[in-house]
Amino acid sequence: MTSYGQFCPIAKAMEVLDERWTLLVVRELLLGTTRWADLRKGVPRMSPALLSKRLRTLERAGVVQRHSGGGHATYALTPAGQELYAVVQALGMWGLRWIGELGEQDYDPHLLLWDLRRTIPTAAWPAGRTVLAFAFDDVPVRQSCWWLVVSEGEVDVCDADPGYPVAATVRTGLRTLTRIWRGELGWRQALRSGSVVVDGPVAVQRALPRWIGESTLTRAAAAPPAARVPARDVVNSRR
Repeated sequence: MTSYGQFCPIAKAMEVLDERWTLLVVRELLLGTTRWADLRKGVPRMSPALLSKRLRTLERAGVVQRHSGGGHATYALTPAGQELYAVVQALGMWGLRWIGELGEQDYDPHLLLWDLRRTIPTAAWPAGRTVLAFAFDDVPVRQSCWWLVVSEGEVDVCDADPGYPVAATVRTGLRTLTRIWRGELGWRQALRSGSVVVDGPVAVQRALPRWIGESTLTRAAAAPPAARVPARDVVNSRR
């Protein structure tokens, strides 16, 4: 870790957290990811070697604990790491409110489907196995077809046909679905305009907004802000 050479608590915290990818690794752990392979899915453009390095740094800093057993290692946040939830949540909400422009490099079908998978309200889906196919019309063909498989409360993301009957196919653009997930475009508006087309029963089309929804961060950012304590009061309260 690089030292800022300052006693300021913010500087000391940033010595741990401001290295590239570190807070995104913490984000994945906060969202419940525990296995190295699943952490990789949440940060697919991060090299395996760098992920391992960041985990070791967080472990030395007392933010992460590594557990071995069952033939593989798992990772969990310590109480110090869990306290970062409010920090990461606030950064995400700030980003939604103030940094709305996305570049071409920011659109990633794998990452979007992986993010959808985390918060799928499985109780809203039919009993038994249900498969939704997604066909994106604005990405290379090799990345255009994806499947969500929901069965017995578990959700799986597939980039190859899982071989099960498909309840419906959602035809849209990756940019459109990303905008919906970020709360910039409503499901009803997208369906009415034809920017999202559902090939399947009308019942599935009607249920789709409830089945998928939008990110929990989007809902949090849209909520009225709670009364905030001025920063100077927070600092003074700790003296």
